[in-house]
Amino acid sequence: MAIRGWWRPGAAVVAVLAAVCASGPERPQATGTASSPGPLPADRYSSTAQDYQRAKRASALLVRQCMAKRGHPDFPLDPRDPTDPMVAALVSTDYGVVDLAAARRWGYGWAPEQSPLSQPKGRRMTGAEYADVPACNAEADQQLMRGIDVQRDWIYAGQRAVEADKAVKGDARLGAAFAVWSRCMAERGFTGYPDPIAAYTDDAWQRGSDGNTLHTRRERDTAAADVTCKRRHHTTEVWHAVRARNQAADIAQHRDGYAAALRALRTYRANIAAALRRFGQ
Repeated sequence: MAIRGWWRPGAAVVAVLAAVCASGPERPQATGTASSPGPLPADRYSSTAQDYQRAKRASALLVRQCMAKRGHPDFPLDPRDPTDPMVAALVSTDYGVVDLAAARRWGYGWAPEQSPLSQPKGRRMTGAEYADVPACNAEADQQLMRGIDVQRDWIYAGQRAVEADKAVKGDARLGAAFAVWSRCMAERGFTGYPDPIAAYTDDAWQRGSDGNTLHTRRERDTAAADVTCKRRHHTTEVWHAVRARNQAADIAQHRDGYAAALRALRTYRANIAAALRRFGQ
């Protein structure tokens, strides 16, 4: 999973763990093995799941240090808010559902015990802690983003991903591949969705606040047909090739901007490493 951003512990936010789109800066790993088409040219310009976990740890340590200075010496590393916030998640691979066995069992969702949402495990913050933690979050963010032009270099790859995505969505070859996939779905007795993302995001699956679905028989059968049609007509491979071609062209056309984005990412990683070393991590 590539994450273009940084961790803010304790924030009551909507967690979008993976973008359901043809391309973008927040690129998740495919959940299949044989069905996973591999890396893309723009991947190296976006932070990874490992970056996210390291940043989360570094930020938690920095926040705890800051909170101790503010009179909260036992502040937990993974605190819960005083009240549970509404949290929503939308989880996918870049190509919708790709694993046939998982599709047959869980449809467009996942096993309840395998939720990708990581809930805080520490105690609840007190009211006094909750009042002080935003300032400490901001201080931690400042340290992890030191030396980075956030408004230019840090968001550059994400901005370019939006533009590359427009080209992908308008690609004639991909449009033809989606049309073939859609006919395959209709021929198997299912809705002829315009593309696999429309199938994945169908409101009929009734996703809950955690992003999971009801796993109904209709959903599971639809998801299995979705994967089967993708495999039969090589939809994912065509999709991936179109994305790769457009990303490579965009990188070649905007070399300086991408180079600056990569330097920003390396600075971010260096800041994370420095923070972790400071705490003996």
